[in-house]
Amino acid sequence: MQPYQHDSIVPFKNNDADKKAQVAQMFDQIAPRYDFLNHFLSAGIDVGWRKAAIKQLADLQAHTILDVATGTADVALLTERLLRPRQVKITGIDISEGMLALGREKIKAAGLESTITLYTGDSEAINFECNSFDAVTVAFGVRNFANLEQGLAEMLRVLKPGGKAVVLEFSKPKLPGVTAFYQLYTRIIAPGAGQCIAGSKAAYRYLSDSIQAFPEGDAFIKILEKTGFKHCYKKPLSLGICTIYCGQK
Repeated sequence: MQPYQHDSIVPFKNNDADKKAQVAQMFDQIAPRYDFLNHFLSAGIDVGWRKAAIKQLADLQAHTILDVATGTADVALLTERLLRPRQVKITGIDISEGMLALGREKIKAAGLESTITLYTGDSEAINFECNSFDAVTVAFGVRNFANLEQGLAEMLRVLKPGGKAVVLEFSKPKLPGVTAFYQLYTRIIAPGAGQCIAGSKAAYRYLSDSIQAFPEGDAFIKILEKTGFKHCYKKPLSLGICTIYCGQK
């Protein structure tokens, strides 16, 4: 599997642990404030981004869905709500126990324990059989893969033939004025807010560094196609601040 620049971007510069271990540690640290910071730093727009991504499943009639890097289960919960009254079974996996604990609390509060199940799981070694799911989703998680192609290959493996993968990920806007503000925001404002609110400037500096290094746009479409996905397409959102990528098996 070909390595990419973002594969080696890690949250903690003076830490000998590998990327996967560092990412799990980072999310465990910021888990209590993660949802609040997401909504605060995006002024609530992130909810609309997730809705737009899930809507890519509208015509698929998916009933079994895997949410990779599920975190606190925001996408899993929103998927269940948006696809209702369709009967769905949603499985979420993540490497951060801290995030999963919060996700399980939210699922219990919504009374959806029989519909949404969360497991500790590695996106690059998904513990399900081939052809298990109608759809696979991942929101703001592929940048955290230690091996991008391996993670995508696992997503393809567990998809049923005809199944669809939906990836929502940050990207870099191209309009000059927007680009300048975006760079200021991700490099200075977001890490500062992360320090003040979550006590972790490193986590939000990692956010900026990993966005800068990520192979976005057409480059990511080519990686999806190289991995084996078909009928791939992309949908930029909010002037290119983030992008939806889709591919089928």
